[in-house]
Amino acid sequence: PDICHELLGHVPLFSDRSFAQFSQIYWFTVEFGLCKQGDSIKAYGAGLLSSFGELQYCLSDKPKLLPLELEKTAIQNYPVTEFQPLYYVAESFNDAKEKVRNFAATIPRPFSVHYDPYTQRIEVLDNTQQLKILADSINSEIG
Repeated sequence: PDICHELLGHVPLFSDRSFAQFSQIYWFTVEFGLCKQGDSIKAYGAGLLSSFGELQYCLSDKPKLLPLELEKTAIQNYPVTEFQPLYYVAESFNDAKEKVRNFAATIPRPFSVHYDPYTQRIEVLDNTQQLKILADSINSEIG
């Protein structure tokens, strides 16, 4: 099942450069993220919090710790079968969230989304016909 998940679920997405870079950022933040809190470094990544051994390791003097710079994080390789030799440290948890949010906003999207409060659904707007319908709907509500 895992190989099917990887091949069918992830491989097609990784063929898109922007998504592949985002997955690297995900790895070093959501899975293996560290951040400063006062004078200490804290783990917030799920991969760290669920592995006592790697949690101890990441807070020791063994791995390399670098400031969280997403342009570098996006192209950083990582091992999946051993402890990470390198972790990125955000100035704070909010700093990490803001940096990821800003990076995600730079990923090109050939569509927009719109929340329809009447149907309580999110609609994908990926052609001019859908945009015209939305504009007409807004126009009728205003006018």
